[in-house]
Amino acid sequence: MHCRCSAQMPPPPLPAAKLPSTPWSSSIQTPDPLFKRRDFTSCALLLALINPPQLRAEISPSPPPSECLQSESPTKKAFIDVSIDGEPIGRILIGLYTESAPRGAARFSNLVSGKSGVTYRRKEFVKIMPNYIQHGGLRSFGVDAEVARKTGTNLTTADALLEEWIKQKESNNCAAANNSAKSVSIIVRDPMKSPPKLKLIARKGRLEIDEEAMGVDPNGTEFAIALRDSPELDEAALVVGRVVGGMDVVERIAQVRTVQENSSSPYFRVAKLIGDKRAVVAERGFNRPYSKVVITNCGLIDS
Repeated sequence: MHCRCSAQMPPPPLPAAKLPSTPWSSSIQTPDPLFKRRDFTSCALLLALINPPQLRAEISPSPPPSECLQSESPTKKAFIDVSIDGEPIGRILIGLYTESAPRGAARFSNLVSGKSGVTYRRKEFVKIMPNYIQHGGLRSFGVDAEVARKTGTNLTTADALLEEWIKQKESNNCAAANNSAKSVSIIVRDPMKSPPKLKLIARKGRLEIDEEAMGVDPNGTEFAIALRDSPELDEAALVVGRVVGGMDVVERIAQVRTVQENSSSPYFRVAKLIGDKRAVVAERGFNRPYSKVVITNCGLIDS
């Protein structure tokens, strides 16, 4: 007996339902997953920048002025009498910080009292800037250096004061500058000094590369008196005290006419860049007073 069996085929799939067409349906595209992740990340970053509550909570306010260097009480007093073109204009009283800057205060007091064998007497102010005035100090050579050497004072370098300057700079947690208005500081370094210049020299039949120093380092005898806050001095000067009397004399010195600065000249810039010594000489003359502003007398005041 024969049986006819027919295999049953599965029913054909139903046609996919079509969505009704709309005017904007043709412009709708399936978004790229990568684009979605990038877009989410960008939005998250933008929100974090606009409103960072945790970051704002961690920022601590600046310490009050009472915690800054300017709050220290001077423990020793010095005076300098000043004249302009031979005419006395008054006395400046300076209080020294012998606790926070013992080396710097000792160097300044020894130079005003003459204990070092040399003194600031008959030495000139050489620079008048908008924020401060600067005294030229003593030379690292000649008679002054020889006399100072006999008393054990080294006028050729300020290395002994650099360590104290670093400590003072690192310990200042105040938002204000160390060299605030009325501060007195000793110049211990030149932040604008050019790096050593490389040159070829013949030595024992060989060509060797040697370094030629550009400019001269401060010797720790120049000092500055700030008319107002002078943060530009923080990179160069060690604060050793402040003016406690005679600020009107300092302001009188600041009014003296000076040589106009010409550092923006392209000729000067090129000359300084290549290490031309004429640029160094010219720079020393910038902001120099036309009149002779001299310390006629100086010393310490017994408290």
